[in-house]
Amino acid sequence: MADITVYEKRSCSTCRTLFTLLTERGIDFERIEYHVEGIDEPKIRELLAKAGISAREALREREPLVAQLGLARADIGDDELVPLMAEHPQLLQRPIVERGDRAVLARPIERVLPLLDG
Repeated sequence: MADITVYEKRSCSTCRTLFTLLTERGIDFERIEYHVEGIDEPKIRELLAKAGISAREALREREPLVAQLGLARADIGDDELVPLMAEHPQLLQRPIVERGDRAVLARPIERVLPLLDG
């Protein structure tokens, strides 16, 4: 089993670019298409903690559902956002790369490089 997991949407251009970078470097990794397979609240909270970011920082601001659900308001915190991200995975930015006790939101993809070095 790979020690790197990529949470992605395969039709996403950034995710495809990351796939190419990892493949060209010969890095073995597991791919989770969380839009299809789903991602539960505990896993989202774990990834956010490992990445050291808030749910707000991981929110796809330009996703139409953000406006529909009224999530642009700054007073909406993680306890409200994370369950909605689990229910509507398209709210979560991608790709997220996890390795051991660390994770990174790989936007831009160069942010993954320190994670690859161990």
